[in-house]
Amino acid sequence: MKRPGHKLSEPPVPPEKGVKAATFHLLLDTAMALIHGNGHIPSVAEVALRCKVSRATAYRYFPSRSALITAVIDSSLGPVRSLSSDDPDGRVRVRELFTQTFPRFKEFEPQMRAAAQLSMEQWALERAGQLDEVPYRRGHRIRILEHAIAPLTLKPALRDRLHKALSVVYGIEPFVILKDIWGLPDREVEGIALWMADALIEAALRGGPAAAKKKARPARKVAARPARRKPALQNAA
Repeated sequence: MKRPGHKLSEPPVPPEKGVKAATFHLLLDTAMALIHGNGHIPSVAEVALRCKVSRATAYRYFPSRSALITAVIDSSLGPVRSLSSDDPDGRVRVRELFTQTFPRFKEFEPQMRAAAQLSMEQWALERAGQLDEVPYRRGHRIRILEHAIAPLTLKPALRDRLHKALSVVYGIEPFVILKDIWGLPDREVEGIALWMADALIEAALRGGPAAAKKKARPARKVAARPARRKPALQNAA
């Protein structure tokens, strides 16, 4: 399977105990609260001010907004990233994944939106040559979905296409489209996302090995019709 062309952002390792651990979690919890309250991505300096610690101290734990948002998302979605299933049916695995994790996406929707916002903002700055921090790189859903579809018997090309298609409907993206544009409630967003996942899997399976085994019917040969003879012209009387 082809992997992303970038290394995924990893969260800073928190201190194990003592004052350093308490300061780390204070900064992290404050950042999460700020994002949850107004959807705004705070700067590290803004979080430091709210926590009443020096900027130098805050930057030792979180050297950039990327490091801060990575820690926020890791704290929000940590349980999602560790989910696994022993079910031998890939369709069941995918349904379990969606039904177990979409409620958590709903709970931490502001944090996930903030992460997507930062990623798009940095994309624009990077293209303009103005990015002055390590970029935040997403993509943990690739590994999560890879585990979910593992039992499905598919040709490599179909598996890769299904994997990519599912990554579009698994995450914050359905919330952004279906809530912001369509104005749908959370429950309907989850239902439509699951329906799309089911449809994608069924489409992949219809084009999989089982379908390939069916012999194609030979094309019907249409017998050529004899050319119609033009009636002979009769001599005028």
